[in-house]
Amino acid sequence: MNVLLSIKPKYVKEIINGNKRYEFRKTLFNNHGDVAKVFIYSTSPPKKIVGYFKIGEIIKGAPEELWNNYKDQSGIGEDDFFRYFSGYNEGFAIKIKSLHIFEVFVDPEELIPNFVPPQSFRYIDDFMKGGVLQFEV
Repeated sequence: MNVLLSIKPKYVKEIINGNKRYEFRKTLFNNHGDVAKVFIYSTSPPKKIVGYFKIGEIIKGAPEELWNNYKDQSGIGEDDFFRYFSGYNEGFAIKIKSLHIFEVFVDPEELIPNFVPPQSFRYIDDFMKGGVLQFEV
């Protein structure tokens, strides 16, 4: 199973430069242990799929606990972090492992008919060919 995550461009930059080693989420996709790759969709702009990573581990906890344990690897400011988790008693920290950034970013509209960016995430196995995404080289 593969997942496409929507991530704001400023956080995609932090992932690429190595400052953001955990992706934080309020909710998590089902069967996360079966996820082979997490593809990164950078929202507007550039509205492109920029690469993928594998999940190292997933930590569930209260936002305060996640912040205290992973703030140095979060790639996000404290105010933005707690604004994101406002109203939530728990969240998830997804460890970014084996990051691969594409040399040429991919326009999902060329691959996925009637593409609508996911609010949070989307399963994308229906766009697989022989276990490899059509646009992966």
